[in-house]
Amino acid sequence: MKKVLLIFISLICLLSMEAVAQKERKFIRSGNELFEGEKFENSEVEYRKALDKKINSYEAGFNLGDALYKQKKYDEALKQFQTLAVNEKDPEKLGHLFHNMGNTLLESKKIDESIEAYKQSLRYNPNSQETKYNLEYARQMKKKQEEEQKKQDQNKDQNKDQKDQDKKDQDKKDQDKKDQDKKDQDKKEQDKKKDQQNKDQQDKGDKDKQKQQQQQPKISKEDAKRLLEALENDEKKVQEKVQKAKAKAMKAKKTKIKKDW
Repeated sequence: MKKVLLIFISLICLLSMEAVAQKERKFIRSGNELFEGEKFENSEVEYRKALDKKINSYEAGFNLGDALYKQKKYDEALKQFQTLAVNEKDPEKLGHLFHNMGNTLLESKKIDESIEAYKQSLRYNPNSQETKYNLEYARQMKKKQEEEQKKQDQNKDQNKDQKDQDKKDQDKKDQDKKDQDKKDQDKKEQDKKKDQQNKDQQDKGDKDKQKQQQQQPKISKEDAKRLLEALENDEKKVQEKVQKAKAKAMKAKKTKIKKDW
């Protein structure tokens, strides 16, 4: 009786597992149809339903990663592939997983990491031409990136040199302007000082002249009249003397002429 019961229980379990497997396959098929129709968001939902029925379903998990990748949910897709790879033992499946990791990393602009993922994929599946092509493509991208970075660094250095030269030129212009401004200011101060000296000299001359005028003695009208009369008398006396001298000279000349006859 116990043996029959155990067989019955085992049969129920097998039937239950088969039912679960059928539901899992149903969701996977539905997800694949939606994926092929490029309805990636809807396919993601179906693959998750399949995983709810069988949490360790490799196919559902792998396809879910592809659906996330197509929606450009690169971080989620990478995490999904990495989770599957942790416990996977089959080399071919590991090759596919690392290949998809490389694609996801490449789309995320993580070129160095994508190169390592492609290399790891080839260790498990060395004959994959697609992985070899993607690896070479990633290497070319890295080379181009390095060349662009080198060019940017050179341009940066050139721009820095140009900025340094521009700064030197500007500093020289500023210094020349300061020097010229100082010269102009010095000249202005010298001219101002010279003008002040001339003004001081003129003021001193005016003061000296004024002082001399103030020092000249003042005479009264009466004294001035007497002085004028004295000068006129002196002038008359001088004229009389001159006239007398002329008359005496004429007389002497006439006398001398008479004596000669």
